[in-house]
Amino acid sequence: MSKEIETQRNFNPGTNEPFSSVLARHVSRRDIMRGGLSLAALGMLGGIGGLNLANAQESGSGKTPLALAFESLRGSRTDAVVVPEGYTAQVLVPWGTPLNGAAAEWKHDMRMTAEAQAERVGMHHDGMHAFALDADNASRDFLLALNNEYIDQAALWAPQGGPTNADSGRRPADEVRTEINAHGITLVRVRKDAEGRWTHVPDDARNRRFTSATPMELAGPVAGSDYVRTRYSPEGTHTRGTNNNCANGYTPWGTYLTCEENWPEVFVNTGERHADDARLGLPTERGRYGWETAAGSEGERDDEFARFDVTPRGNGPRDDYRNETRTFGYIVEIDPYDGQSRAVKRTALGRFRHEGCWPGKLVAGEPVVFYSGHDARNEYIYKFVSDAKWDPADANRPGEAYDRLALGAKYMDEGTLYVARFDADGGGEWLALEPDTRVADGRTLAEALSLAEDDRAGVIVHTCDAADLLGATPMDRPEWGTVDPSSGEVYMTLTNNSRRTEADSAPTFTNEGDAIEAAGVGYATAPANAANPRADNEAGQVIRWRERGDDATRFDWEVFVFGAAADDADNLSGLTERNQFASPDGLWYDDRGDGQGILWIETDNGYDGVAEQTNDQVLAVVPAALSRESGQASVVGAANQQQLKRFAVGPNDCEVTGIFATPDKTALFINIQHPGNWPADADAVIQDATKAAAGSVRPRAATVVIQKADGGQIGV
Repeated sequence: MSKEIETQRNFNPGTNEPFSSVLARHVSRRDIMRGGLSLAALGMLGGIGGLNLANAQESGSGKTPLALAFESLRGSRTDAVVVPEGYTAQVLVPWGTPLNGAAAEWKHDMRMTAEAQAERVGMHHDGMHAFALDADNASRDFLLALNNEYIDQAALWAPQGGPTNADSGRRPADEVRTEINAHGITLVRVRKDAEGRWTHVPDDARNRRFTSATPMELAGPVAGSDYVRTRYSPEGTHTRGTNNNCANGYTPWGTYLTCEENWPEVFVNTGERHADDARLGLPTERGRYGWETAAGSEGERDDEFARFDVTPRGNGPRDDYRNETRTFGYIVEIDPYDGQSRAVKRTALGRFRHEGCWPGKLVAGEPVVFYSGHDARNEYIYKFVSDAKWDPADANRPGEAYDRLALGAKYMDEGTLYVARFDADGGGEWLALEPDTRVADGRTLAEALSLAEDDRAGVIVHTCDAADLLGATPMDRPEWGTVDPSSGEVYMTLTNNSRRTEADSAPTFTNEGDAIEAAGVGYATAPANAANPRADNEAGQVIRWRERGDDATRFDWEVFVFGAAADDADNLSGLTERNQFASPDGLWYDDRGDGQGILWIETDNGYDGVAEQTNDQVLAVVPAALSRESGQASVVGAANQQQLKRFAVGPNDCEVTGIFATPDKTALFINIQHPGNWPADADAVIQDATKAAAGSVRPRAATVVIQKADGGQIGV
């Protein structure tokens, strides 16, 4: 999630052992603080459970690992993108870019309307993925699917001096419709010309928007249940819109996965909330943008604004929108190739604040696996395992017309959702969120949640409370994940956790609760273990794990790298001025074949120790080139940290997010979200991303394409 809209509340009431406390088994903060890095203490963390995934000989099988062929950049604090010498960076499809030829060209003083925004690229680009139109041209002509996470009201309404009644009073209906249309997903065709310049293709039949108002289908266990019946969909099979789409995913059958993260904040319930809504932090006074205040406006259609106020007002759920929020919090599947298809919310993958959704290693005849993190402090990591076994005949066939969403139903509507417990010995267990799973006191999960014994839909709706009851490990804000398709190793960023209090403090609870067993109750603060190396974790870390081949419910884990400022006392990975970072967020394993690849790490930093030295950034490291030295707290340590290099730096005030490369590896695509004064040319859609504005401009989020000037492969 962007730090611009991050809520500082902690929604997890759990007394389950924090991940930071588990780490404390292996390294003592007292040792770190008094002696820099205690080898005795750090050695315990260095070879967790005998796993030691960082083994160059194993990963490379005697082959010479890839080598990063660029100098690590110095930090930058300018209104421009910075890339290594010999590279170029180009702006592509910034906010407001028209998707069809009938729409007027973008101008810096354009007054946005609901109609205009509906046919243009949305605001604040985040996760994205490319979908080839044919195999031969996959690196130069494809469909780009990208998330538009949230809005900057100051930029959106700049020509009129800002939004009307942003914080109190009634919002105008036209402004609300415009803001709704600025959220969601953009599908747009892009291609590279003979000179190497990228442009979008207006009027392509597959260019379109999904917004917070677009009709969508519900599928999986929750669809058609009493939990999701509303006045709009009395049968509980449809809903409208997807919101605050942060990271993303994709499927091997060629569909896009967009993930609903900070969706609770656009709703409000001024009465009694469902326990599951309370657990997720649903507002009780006013939604983030006050969209509900436009209800009853002249010309309101089908309760388009009323649905954001979920306070019960009728005799039952078919009379109001008390269940509207239960149609949100899911993974949403989109077929980018079919310009007429509806998006589908796949409820079997759980209901929470999904950051993203990443496919695991794909093996013929084995289930399809997806990983997802709940991006909030002291929340959990999940895994979904399909009932159906993977059939290679279902793999994507670019350019062909067939029902990809039917394949989504095959692999994503039936399966088992698990939540992770990280053990102190470096092992871990996936705990099944099934109605008949036993909790600590011997009751079934359904009984503990006060559900009918076979109510799988209820378990999904109450995903967070169910995970609490199973003893999952609360993590320091799980964000992006990525999978090495060769080894199956999974990486995930843990961005930060300012709500991890000192070891001798008492926990406090949300929603006036006094115990984890109460429905909808979570920690307001959670104490750290006495040996916890990352109390008040401002800098975050990246972890990785590997599934045990002999047991699908067990895994082994280790810390890959700790974020820190170079001069921090707890700089456990030995970072320097050239690679210091904090709040790792975006993440992508860039497979380069032969069992090797580049791990790209993006940041969304708010930690002053690093922010004073550099803007948000993109770093790169070749995992196969690393071997953990004795005593290192993580795979990246003082002895090998030079392998972690800063590749790019974003403009002032931005977050760097979203990432992929073309199949030929000659172009790396990233997104620049919420820049302060960028791109330089206030009117141009295509321009040099490395130029700074001469004065003030209306900021626009945009995709940036990074290429080598000589046309070679990125990074090597």
